[in-house]
Amino acid sequence: MCCRPRWRVTLTDRLSLRVVASLWVVLAMLAGGGSVWLWTASDAAWRAHLDGAYVAGLALADSLESGSALPQGLSLTQLRAEPDLPPGWRQTVITLTGGGRPDLTQGARLSVRIQSPDLTYPAAAVQSVGGGSQAAGLASVTRAMARFCSDPRLFIQRDTGPWMRIDGAAVWGCDAAPPDRRLLAGALAVGALALLLGWVAEVSGAFVAFARALGDHRARTAALPVGGVEELRQTAQAVNAYVAQDRAALENRALVLSGVSHDLGTPATRLRLRSAMIEDASLRERLERDIDEMTTMIDGVLTYTRAEIGAEPFRQLSLTSLAEAVVADYQDVGLPVTLRQSQPPPARAGTLFSRTASRPTLDSHALLMRGQPTALRRALSNLIDNALKYGREAVVVTGGSADEAWIGVTDRGSVLTEEDVARLTGAFQRGENAGTASGVGLGLAIVSTIAAQHGGRLEFHRASPGLEARLTLARRWA
Repeated sequence: MCCRPRWRVTLTDRLSLRVVASLWVVLAMLAGGGSVWLWTASDAAWRAHLDGAYVAGLALADSLESGSALPQGLSLTQLRAEPDLPPGWRQTVITLTGGGRPDLTQGARLSVRIQSPDLTYPAAAVQSVGGGSQAAGLASVTRAMARFCSDPRLFIQRDTGPWMRIDGAAVWGCDAAPPDRRLLAGALAVGALALLLGWVAEVSGAFVAFARALGDHRARTAALPVGGVEELRQTAQAVNAYVAQDRAALENRALVLSGVSHDLGTPATRLRLRSAMIEDASLRERLERDIDEMTTMIDGVLTYTRAEIGAEPFRQLSLTSLAEAVVADYQDVGLPVTLRQSQPPPARAGTLFSRTASRPTLDSHALLMRGQPTALRRALSNLIDNALKYGREAVVVTGGSADEAWIGVTDRGSVLTEEDVARLTGAFQRGENAGTASGVGLGLAIVSTIAAQHGGRLEFHRASPGLEARLTLARRWA
């Protein structure tokens, strides 16, 4: 039997769900507050930087108009000739009219050239927001230069005067721009959200894994993994304690029944010896029948209890070979039991570019599965015994698919209703046509228990002229 994977140690291990939820709330608040603060602070710094460049442009226009001192951070150098464009650089030419709006085709009072090694400034970014004045247009130019990091050169000419170079790296240079932490704020928010979602998925995944382990067929034979938040750990420990108590009770019951069966052996033997001294053949036969029924009942209950425990390890086996061996045992003593190979319908397969075609399924001798050999032999023997008792003969058929394997036993008995079938799978239940046949009514209950331990089921189907009992098993259950 394969082992269960153990819980991996996680951030939320050994913490209660209440504490984990509180941590989630605190983390969400801190991450949200930090992201908002970083975003707003960075946005405010950028607005102040752009507003400073805009104000510097207004002051520059006033200085050019009136000849007053340049604003702080700006310097002016007159050129003797028209500025040259360095190789590989890009130049944006803007002509500002008296109205302050950019005009790229007609001459005006103020000619502006922006030379940049990286980009060409969009004319749409140069707009007057100061009532249509020329100063507002120049302020829009300086603000656009501050918005895009490129360390540009600014040249200005008034009417037909000399060209002037305006140096303002302290105003619109890359080093003057504040750090833009808006991307960091977004990354912080996304990272915190991803961490929270990861924690939520981790906790919910632990509960899902626990639910799957609880529904596993090995829940009664192997301890459930203990891990996750404290509430889940307590639940797993409580379930493990209950399973251990239930299994201990079953084992104790089997031990008691085994002791009773052993202790009854000596009195039963003495009764048989004493019954042999009875001269009345009819009385002697009835007494021996009662002794056999008593020992059969004890052995049947013991077998049923052992089937409930299911302590036998799972092994790789061939279901067809197992059926052949069981049928051969019955045939050796002259009982009417036969094995017939099933003829399953061919599987149909095809591709996107070809038509579907039939192909044969695997041969029944390749019907391999993992199971408990002794338990499966007992289940098949019980089905055959029932067929012989109530139907005079038994026909065994094996078959399967990629996921399931099944054994069918068909008799020639009477046809039962669905209610009868449901009732007969319970303990100590016998069919109406049982008559005086020996048995205590545990055969089908044992088969049903073994089927459940193999991830399968016991079903009944009407056959002509009798009834088919089909034991379906999962091929890779353990």
